[in-house]
Amino acid sequence: MNGVEVVEQYGVVLQSARGTVVNLPELVVGGPITGSWWSHPQHDEIFRVLNEATASNDVVRLRLVKGKLALVHRRLWPALVRLVDKIGPGALASIHEEHTSGGAHRSRTVAFPEWIPQDVVEQAARLSEAEAIEQLPAGVLPG
Repeated sequence: MNGVEVVEQYGVVLQSARGTVVNLPELVVGGPITGSWWSHPQHDEIFRVLNEATASNDVVRLRLVKGKLALVHRRLWPALVRLVDKIGPGALASIHEEHTSGGAHRSRTVAFPEWIPQDVVEQAARLSEAEAIEQLPAGVLPG
């Protein structure tokens, strides 16, 4: 399974939590996971697919779905930018998770719109609100 292709296919997937959109670990194993995916027999494959997706320049990690970490494919970035007033700039801050050489886990946030490429801003400006809403999977917009 290719992590980037999975995110592209669904547009938005949750990194691990359950919510209103599909979650990547459960897509990898083909069904529900009880407890943490780290304890699942296929945890190495989940980790590989997740890292593959998040390493791509075509995938961004946001707290988009009820504050939960979601991976979003570039094809939906213009819609998100167009709908920032509905979604909120905080939910569109990019989250980068890193592991330090000492083994610690650290998150770094890049505020919206600092991470948005200019071509995405231009595409967003050409979208109507209705067109942008139509592009997003159900369960992404608040409310």
